[in-house]
Amino acid sequence: MRLYGVVGWKNAGKTGLMERLVTEITGRGFSVSTVKHAHHSFDVDQKGKDSHRHRVAGATEVLLASRHRFALMHELREAAEPALEVLLGHLAPVDLVLIEGYKRDSHPKIEAHRAETGNPLIARDDPTVRAVASDVPLELDRPVFDLDDTRTIADFILREVGL
Repeated sequence: MRLYGVVGWKNAGKTGLMERLVTEITGRGFSVSTVKHAHHSFDVDQKGKDSHRHRVAGATEVLLASRHRFALMHELREAAEPALEVLLGHLAPVDLVLIEGYKRDSHPKIEAHRAETGNPLIARDDPTVRAVASDVPLELDRPVFDLDDTRTIADFILREVGL
């Protein structure tokens, strides 16, 4: 499975870049799935709905299905967070998996960077960050793209993964 990550600090533009990349790359005829890491608790279920009631009752997994989509919710309870590799094993095969977050994992990544956040560049200390997408020019030992130049960033990622 071909993987490429988008990393960056909070408010760096990661999610917007991910959204634009999915649109651009699927528009070229490639299939794309995404993985998003959250550092906080989240809930995709709605309180009071049947699936939520099943989960609260103690179900380890709840699969909600319709003719339009299905969603599998897995409660970790007291178990450790699964490694990225384990989670990837749950995905159906696609041409490319874009991963938002997981900045400490070893897959290749592009860093989203906005100067106004004042955060340091991850790329300076991380060789898995193969390029930076920034809203300001930067002097680095790897490619730097305009954060809004989605087409060029997509070209770079597709070359990197051999598509």
